[in-house]
Amino acid sequence: MKNYSTNNWKNYIKNNTYDEERALYNIKDTCVENCIFAGAADGESVLKEGRNYGVRDCSFSLRYPMWHAKDFALISSSMDELTRAPLWYCDRGRIENCRITGVKCLRECNDISVTGCHIESPEFGWKCNNINLSDSVIDAVYFLFESRNIKIDNLNMTGKYSFQYISNMHVNNSNLNTKDAFWHGKDITVENSVVKGEYLGWFSENLTFINCKIIGTQPLCYCKNLTLINCTMEDTDLAFEYSDVNADISGHIVSVKNPKSGIITADSVGEIIMEDAVMDCSGIVRIREQSNLCA
Repeated sequence: MKNYSTNNWKNYIKNNTYDEERALYNIKDTCVENCIFAGAADGESVLKEGRNYGVRDCSFSLRYPMWHAKDFALISSSMDELTRAPLWYCDRGRIENCRITGVKCLRECNDISVTGCHIESPEFGWKCNNINLSDSVIDAVYFLFESRNIKIDNLNMTGKYSFQYISNMHVNNSNLNTKDAFWHGKDITVENSVVKGEYLGWFSENLTFINCKIIGTQPLCYCKNLTLINCTMEDTDLAFEYSDVNADISGHIVSVKNPKSGIITADSVGEIIMEDAVMDCSGIVRIREQSNLCA
């Protein structure tokens, strides 16, 4: 994929408007700049099957604009709400400094980096592999469903059912405001972040939080190999039910209920509930200030 700092593209397309079906189908080695993809013809798939091409300072208002793209860059451009499913089945791409509001953006894509973007797209990033997200703002109801090998840094994310069935992800320095996050996720590490939402992390495996603030009711239940290191918790009642957990919490936990195994250490716990369990629960809650064990 060409670097925009060089001038060795074979072809240049500038300052044009396109609205017909497959307007620039299968372009290769081409730089597309300051073009508008919109109009009465309402054509779909304007840049479908492109190879080794770059798009800069363009605006899109047509459906399915960049499907099956290989070795591409989308820079300083916009895709509005009419660009339904704007990028699907794409490989090896950079998306930088863009605003995207098309629903179902990024589906079954590989090796994609997203940097400095503002994205509002329900069902963003489904079934993708090797995705890097950084310095961006994303609003997505279902975020990164069934994706794998994800790196996230400095992301402000709002959603509801985020990171479900995800595997092998590292999140750093981010603010995640989301309900039902990380359900059935595997091999996930979250560091230096704020995670706010209800029912966090249920049914996860190998989920680790380091230096994080966790906010919301009934978090981290039915987890396998759950680890919290130097974390704080706010409004977290009925936490850790039926989880295999080792947790070091600075401050207060509202309540802990029936941890399956492991040790939970906190400065204080409002209530420890060990009753009506449907399985054997031997987890230990340790109150740091009192230096005693409560089973």
